[in-house]
Amino acid sequence: MTDEKNTLDGEEASGAGGAPEGSAPPDAGAGEPAEARVQQLEAELSELKDRSLRALADAENTRRRAQREVMEARKYAASGIVKDLLNVSDNLRRALESVPPELRERDEQVKNLVIGVEMVEKDLLGAFEKHGVKRIEPLGEPFNHEYHQAMYELENSGQPSGTIVQLLQPGYVMHDRLLRPAMVAVAKGNPDTPPAPHARVDTTA
Repeated sequence: MTDEKNTLDGEEASGAGGAPEGSAPPDAGAGEPAEARVQQLEAELSELKDRSLRALADAENTRRRAQREVMEARKYAASGIVKDLLNVSDNLRRALESVPPELRERDEQVKNLVIGVEMVEKDLLGAFEKHGVKRIEPLGEPFNHEYHQAMYELENSGQPSGTIVQLLQPGYVMHDRLLRPAMVAVAKGNPDTPPAPHARVDTTA
């Protein structure tokens, strides 16, 4: 009887010193230093802040790009119809140049017709100017490949090499955008004739 009692007392003592059944294991991070945890949180906060700033920058860039595209669309909205009207302007100018001055002065009807065509051309050019369109008539100017198209070169023109000596067809620009280059003939200088500054002749057209 005494041995059984001792055995039971030993089992109770052993059970009292062990972990209760069903209890959770101790937290592995309970012993983690507080300073390391703070550094981890600060790093996560810095990363989130960086992501937020990048997202805001992307959104601002998208807004500015969209605003710029809208402004350009408004600025050049009429470029399509203006291009279609360039030939009309050319034909009006050809019609005026085809009338000899003496015929204009001698015939009253022809004179009135010419005046009417001049008024139409003036109104058309005024409408062009309203939309930022200007005519390029570079006669006597140095050749500029960005705005002029050289059709051929002329020797013995008396002008420095690269100078525009004939205007075959005027060009047009809309604000800072080229609608059509001016078709020109360019002086081909003699060996003793110094070239005009920055003359770049494109004769491949």
